[in-house]
Amino acid sequence: MTVARASDGTPDARARTPFANLGTVDKKNALRAGALAAGTTLMMLLMSSPALAVSRDDGDDPGPGLSVVETLGLYVVAPLALFALIAGLVWVLDRSKDRGDDTSSNISVRGKAKAAKA
Repeated sequence: MTVARASDGTPDARARTPFANLGTVDKKNALRAGALAAGTTLMMLLMSSPALAVSRDDGDDPGPGLSVVETLGLYVVAPLALFALIAGLVWVLDRSKDRGDDTSSNISVRGKAKAAKA
């Protein structure tokens, strides 16, 4: 618990320090979270080192590599085509009628009652 000092005065009279509104607990938690994230990232990078790919495993039988065109087709063109196909099917097969024109252009001001013949 802090006691207000007479020298504090009004809020504008105090010297402004960066991050003065953050408590020490917030700083400790942020430091702990940053250290955990950095440590986790470092461990993941060390465990998936490309140097492990130098030695071959038993039963490892890699196929021929992909060309640039094959790679772009497999990882760029094919997903975009699949997305376009699914979006097109949803658009064409959409049977909802709730998206009609609700503007004033289709509102009739004339009554629909038939005139009674006497």
